[in-house]
Amino acid sequence: MRKIQMVDLKSQYDTIKHTVDASIQEVLDTTSYINGPQVHAFQKNLETYLDVKHVIPCANGTDALQIAMMGLDLQPGDEVITADFTFAATVEVIALLQLTPVLVDVDLYNMNISIEAIKKAITPKTKAIVPVHLFGRAANMEAIMAIANEHNLYVIEDNAQAIGANCKFSDGTKRKAGTLGHVSSTSFFPSKNLGCYGDGGAIFTNDDALAHKIRGIVNHGMYVRYHHDVVGVNSRLDSIQAAVLNAKLPLLDTYNAKRQQLARNYSAAFEGHPNIVAPSICDICDCHVFHQYTLRILNADRDALMQHLLNKGIPCAIYYPIPLHSQKAYADVRYQEADFPVTNQLVKEVISLPMHTEMDDDQMQFITASVLEFFK
Repeated sequence: MRKIQMVDLKSQYDTIKHTVDASIQEVLDTTSYINGPQVHAFQKNLETYLDVKHVIPCANGTDALQIAMMGLDLQPGDEVITADFTFAATVEVIALLQLTPVLVDVDLYNMNISIEAIKKAITPKTKAIVPVHLFGRAANMEAIMAIANEHNLYVIEDNAQAIGANCKFSDGTKRKAGTLGHVSSTSFFPSKNLGCYGDGGAIFTNDDALAHKIRGIVNHGMYVRYHHDVVGVNSRLDSIQAAVLNAKLPLLDTYNAKRQQLARNYSAAFEGHPNIVAPSICDICDCHVFHQYTLRILNADRDALMQHLLNKGIPCAIYYPIPLHSQKAYADVRYQEADFPVTNQLVKEVISLPMHTEMDDDQMQFITASVLEFFK
């Protein structure tokens, strides 16, 4: 059996080596390393895939989220509601822009931001909501957009983990996660479902005026060289990373389908186990593309399970071990532990197992058998 990895980027590269190498060589031959034709081609290809009017590539996913907020002209002190159970980048950019983060609890079933918690957190100072499509599962965007429309709020989707996931609406229509809010951000970090070979990110929007502003922000506020019309940053996707992404984008649906099948295999092995809650899988809407396959462990020692798996050479991880409201950087007297019962529960229960498109049957069987062995 091959060595098990959390994400097997080498094996994935081996299957697309010819296409990737040729794409990178084209960049080297043309020496168009910044804003080369590969970047523009990737932008257009991703717009077509997502069915969104504007994709603005940038340097990384954190920049994408910050730039999206900059484009909306949010002012210091404006309140931005987001999930307590997520990676720190989501709240980090809110704080960097001197906005006021308002952390709220998540839903136990899908681990995404709680709709009821959003409603309770809205004040006259609230200006935006940042739903995170956590672990690859689309948040309830229909409900979130209804709240935003009722209260005249912006919605900024953090789509760093769910590119390719679909959101299904009550009228039966489906749209891609990241195309439903006023603006969205994503990350192309190497381990993502669509990952490059370095850092990369992008912003999505259907708003023409917002897209124009963001295109200036990512390039020092310039639309014409040396004419700085808005306050900007230096955040550009380089051509080599765009070449890699162009090679992988046509395979994204295939990659996501493989992840979904692996999730089904995992969940079948754990079905009915009293100590294991597996993530649900919806075959109708493809709302979960399994950036992570995350279990909840009940009435058992989650940390001991993690050590058991590591001892067997099985990588695993806890996303995320400390709630954002408990982090020193984001502590606030407004937060009470009673406000975050689900988050405080999840950080004690969750464990993520290896998930990547190159996992084979032997590896899957060894991982699932090893998890079940722990409970005997």
